[in-house]
Amino acid sequence: MVSTLFDLTGRVALVTGGSKGLGKSMARGFAEAGADVLISSRHEDELRQTAGELASGVSSRIEWAVTDMVNRGAVDALAELALQRFGRVDILVNNAGSNVPQSAESIVDEDWDRIIELNLSSCMRLTRALVSQMKKRRWGRVIHISSVLGLGGKEQRSAYCATKSALLGITRASALDLGPFNITVNCIAPGPFLTDLPGRVLSQEQKQVFAETTALGRWGNPDELIGPALLLASEAGSYITGTALLVDGGALSRVF
Repeated sequence: MVSTLFDLTGRVALVTGGSKGLGKSMARGFAEAGADVLISSRHEDELRQTAGELASGVSSRIEWAVTDMVNRGAVDALAELALQRFGRVDILVNNAGSNVPQSAESIVDEDWDRIIELNLSSCMRLTRALVSQMKKRRWGRVIHISSVLGLGGKEQRSAYCATKSALLGITRASALDLGPFNITVNCIAPGPFLTDLPGRVLSQEQKQVFAETTALGRWGNPDELIGPALLLASEAGSYITGTALLVDGGALSRVF
């Protein structure tokens, strides 16, 4: 029984923001566990390269779709495309997101609206479009990627923290709506993971400061999110719903 708990053979997973970083790692984990995978992002060149990498050495079917999650019509089209190509979506990972650091007195309306649309509204919209077919089969997994900053805060992160906190709320409510249909809804709340974005924009000194906030004294490797994602996507996590799995290296444990 233990050997099959994390087996995703026969399942179909859709991972937004799947061309790099945490999304790419989770998609690879699903593929290696036997799932067919559709990844989406805004960048065709990255998607093509990542899809080729994910397909190497696995029998899973890997496909990709260029999608701007700020465009509501494009989000609806992504759901339709996934169902047309695969006939079903069993596992939805709402991973696409971004951040525009701005202090409380300098928030720009257009940036605020874009972050709300990308980090929160697109998650609702894609979930809404795909849960009906999960309900018919009475099996599904919805995983929203929140953040440690959905539970804590940081200066110049008002919009980001607001959206990541809101995902916790929608997770709890949706879990109650969908639980009777054997669909679980959860959040993963990552802490500092060294993806390409912080790798590019932070200095070595800034990276060290972030590392020292954690109990482990280091950044997370994106592949360290594979295990938590597999737990929530598989039968291993069948009795986990309506909650947030904090994967932050102990960052939230530190008060001072």
